Amino acid sequence: MKTFNKRGDKGETSLLYGVRIAKDSLRCEAYGKVDEVVSALGLARNLVKQEKTRGIILKAQQELFMVGAELATELAEHEKFVSQFKPITKDMVDDLERIIDELEGKIEMPRAFIIPGKNPGSAALDLSRSMLRTAERRAVSLNGTGGIKNEFLLSYINRLADLLFTLARYEEA
Repeated sequence: MKTFNKRGDKGETSLLYGVRIAKDSLRCEAYGKVDEVVSALGLARNLVKQEKTRGIILKAQQELFMVGAELATELAEHEKFVSQFKPITKDMVDDLERIIDELEGKIEMPRAFIIPGKNPGSAALDLSRSMLRTAERRAVSLNGTGGIKNEFLLSYINRLADLLFTLARYEEA
């Protein structure tokens, strides 16, 4: 497969299942911001010290691929997506909450705002979290137009941002 195909040269891109839309659409903005987070988490995974943190980050990256794929699917194609891939579920949101609770039981969480940058790993996690909050805002905008079908997608993104904050504090401990 070639790296380029020239089909996007006029500002359009293909979604999953071939629907063509403008590259600056809310849908592209949402899944594009998620893609940025996946990359930032790759950096974080290479900078953190704790093996446990690396495993949690890798799982989040894999699940964010599903978030991105779901966001890159037009509503008319959502049932096809669900039949071929694993969409975000309530169990996945619950799993994030369980991990947060577990980590919070091992460290003392700050009671005030923190300035990121105590170490490279926590800084990369905080950067990833802030990028995920941007993705969340784009997804909320898309949802406001009726563009998201899965009721757990926004909860997952929100909870993952909470987990990234907690992981950064865990790396600092």
